[in-house]
Amino acid sequence: MTIITIILSLFSFSANAKILLPQILSSNMVLQRDKPINIWGFAAAGERVTVTFAGQKKETLTDKNGNWAVVLNPLKTSAQPQSMLISGSNTIELSNILVGEVWLCSGQSNMEYAMRKLAKIPKPKNEKLGFPADEVAQAKNKQIRIFLVNRKTLIKPDSIHKSWSVAEDSALRAFSAVGYFFAKELQQKLGVPVGVISSAVPGSAIEPWISEKAFADEAYFKDKKIGNDPGKFYVPMIEPLTNFKIRGVLWYQGETNCFLNETISYAYKMKALIQSWRKARNDDFPFYYVQIAPFDYSKQKSEKVVLTADTEPSFWEAQEQLLRLPNTGMISTSDLNDNGGDLHPTYKWEVGRRLAIWALAKTYNQKIDFSGPIYQAVTFKANQAILNFEHLNAKDAGTVAGFTLSGADGKFVPANAEIKAGKVWVSAKEVLHPKVVRYNWAENPSGNFYSNGLPALPFRTDNPLTQQFKIN
Repeated sequence: MTIITIILSLFSFSANAKILLPQILSSNMVLQRDKPINIWGFAAAGERVTVTFAGQKKETLTDKNGNWAVVLNPLKTSAQPQSMLISGSNTIELSNILVGEVWLCSGQSNMEYAMRKLAKIPKPKNEKLGFPADEVAQAKNKQIRIFLVNRKTLIKPDSIHKSWSVAEDSALRAFSAVGYFFAKELQQKLGVPVGVISSAVPGSAIEPWISEKAFADEAYFKDKKIGNDPGKFYVPMIEPLTNFKIRGVLWYQGETNCFLNETISYAYKMKALIQSWRKARNDDFPFYYVQIAPFDYSKQKSEKVVLTADTEPSFWEAQEQLLRLPNTGMISTSDLNDNGGDLHPTYKWEVGRRLAIWALAKTYNQKIDFSGPIYQAVTFKANQAILNFEHLNAKDAGTVAGFTLSGADGKFVPANAEIKAGKVWVSAKEVLHPKVVRYNWAENPSGNFYSNGLPALPFRTDNPLTQQFKIN
């Protein structure tokens, strides 16, 4: 309760001193099931406020600044709309409330990418992934609810109580495509209401989403100057949501920092973001994020840094380090861009689906395949490299493309790779004594190494960050 509370408490001393609510509490919302639920707001100092919902009745008195809060006991799943009454000097009725699963989506333009754009994009090349261009017109599922954060109004009290919407029509057209398709998959597979909050800003770096205190708490940044306006978006767009219970967070950001040729520094920034957001909520919630899509960074001009063909693969490597933190997951998008010159590729429906199947497996404990192969270790034997992977189906077999190999001279050549006995065997006639293996180490990768219907994460076996990046 920092500057947000100070700003909001000023509203409690209006002429009528009516009960007011934050923007995130409104009709049409979804409340998180199975967790204690915070309901809070603002009124005159010393006023008695009563909250009634789902058979519960909670009372409290506002403090000297007019702030009040009650905690509802954990709620059971409810697909039937219910109303909430908040009463004191005035009475507010919030209607059409469901109880189910709630997720927060954040990041930059590829997370903000609105549903309305689907009707205007060219038909994607990969027909196997479908093309729901008419999804907005077809969306009729009232069990999915959406909340689009407005940076300017989120910290202000709400007198309309209509910030949440059913995922349809104009509200859906303006909403995050990744967030919606994640919610759609989750709702279909779980059969419960799903609420999604989108708080994203196009072009934003990661630093504005992290508080200054979080940077101060991370040892890596001691004596380092932090640019890009730390806390600029965290304070108005994330902090006011802290009391609203969620199941987890989805994150799609990185392009802006990749343009700065960042590697380990970005990994530590993501670490600071994840740990500080969890600390603020006192909740080790799941944090699932997206590998930034292939893009021709080496063809872009930059006044600050030199961008090369290694820029993006090195950034992917930094992103992957966060898998070492508990309760995290990263989906690969190395196959989800038809045009290397497009920083905002299509296939947002597939990005949402891949995030959802990771959540279904790891958060909701469904027995499904949720990840493509993730490199674990390598053994060099004679003229071959033998690689072990997580999420490589033991039944997979055959040759795959996209691997390169080098010896002590560091010169990489295309390699032969074969899946057998749950491992990948890599060799090249030009390399008699292999030392390093790479897969899809390119900003325009063309490898076809899949398992469980999902692409492998790009990697190199001599990854320097494995030893450099510290998770504690």
